[in-house]
Amino acid sequence: MIRDYRKLKVFQEADALAVAVYKATSAMPLEERYGLQIQIRRAAVSAACNIVEGTGRPKERDYCRFLHIARSSARETGYLIDLSVRLGFIPSEAANRLVRRYAGLDAGLLRLTETIESTQSAGSGID
Repeated sequence: MIRDYRKLKVFQEADALAVAVYKATSAMPLEERYGLQIQIRRAAVSAACNIVEGTGRPKERDYCRFLHIARSSARETGYLIDLSVRLGFIPSEAANRLVRRYAGLDAGLLRLTETIESTQSAGSGID
């Protein structure tokens, strides 16, 4: 089954959030370039990339597995944003907006995964 990830609302949100995370972390101290800055950026990009990779999988089970991984990366990003605020690297107002959007992405990924899994378990014959 061919799926166009660009049409998925969860991908569009994950992609926009990855860009926003790059912008929000651009002012981090230089000593964090290979520490927290890179880790938060990788987690943000991972959420979007796992959605993309999942759409390329022929079986629904594999697609869902990548959506679960994307959801985990979104949650990791939310935590790292929160940590960055506590360390004084990202202003709390900007971080709060990002964390809320990541919570929305998390919920969207959960809904999509549950929809696919319920279709699967309903005996659609798609594996």
